[in-house]
Amino acid sequence: MDDEELQLIEWGFATMPLKGGDVSGDRYMIKPFRNGILMAVVDGLGHGSEAARASKTALDTLKTHAGEPIIPLVIRCHEALKGTRGVVMTIASFNSLDKTMAWLGVGNVEVILLRDDGNVLSRKSPLLRGGVLGYQLPPLKETALPVKHGDTLIFATDGIRSGFEMGIKISDKPQQIAERIMAQFARGTDDALVLVVRYICE
Repeated sequence: MDDEELQLIEWGFATMPLKGGDVSGDRYMIKPFRNGILMAVVDGLGHGSEAARASKTALDTLKTHAGEPIIPLVIRCHEALKGTRGVVMTIASFNSLDKTMAWLGVGNVEVILLRDDGNVLSRKSPLLRGGVLGYQLPPLKETALPVKHGDTLIFATDGIRSGFEMGIKISDKPQQIAERIMAQFARGTDDALVLVVRYICE
């Protein structure tokens, strides 16, 4: 039944490890659960195998408890990550019953919501709290907002330069958007990941 939730979205991603590396500490997850979908992008501190191990720990925790509210989820990740390098992370949880989304971020994984309001492309972002899961958990406060058909989420780790949303065509497919951002905005000095998720529910 949970996989039916995936019919409510389409997505694409692009990822690139630090030059010379064969593994990235930047990872993403899309996990359906009953009446919802959890999306997350995680950036393990530093790069290489230890960063990747920390990211995997966070994503394994999220997958196991995907249907929980997002603040308890972040606290679970913080506890699971103690003793690792730690991660920064932004998560968003879509509720398919009332067409709302809750989101929050700890650290500098940026996420924006692009919405085509007639002829105006509006942008919304959650407040990102400073901290590192596994080391320093900041006060957590989620934001909730309604979502509608065509709303497009773009997550980007700090391996992507700011301003990456400039020039995006909302008519492009998520995979096209992710690949364009990676090609034009990757710093080349760190692991990088872009995840683009579009709501196609009516």
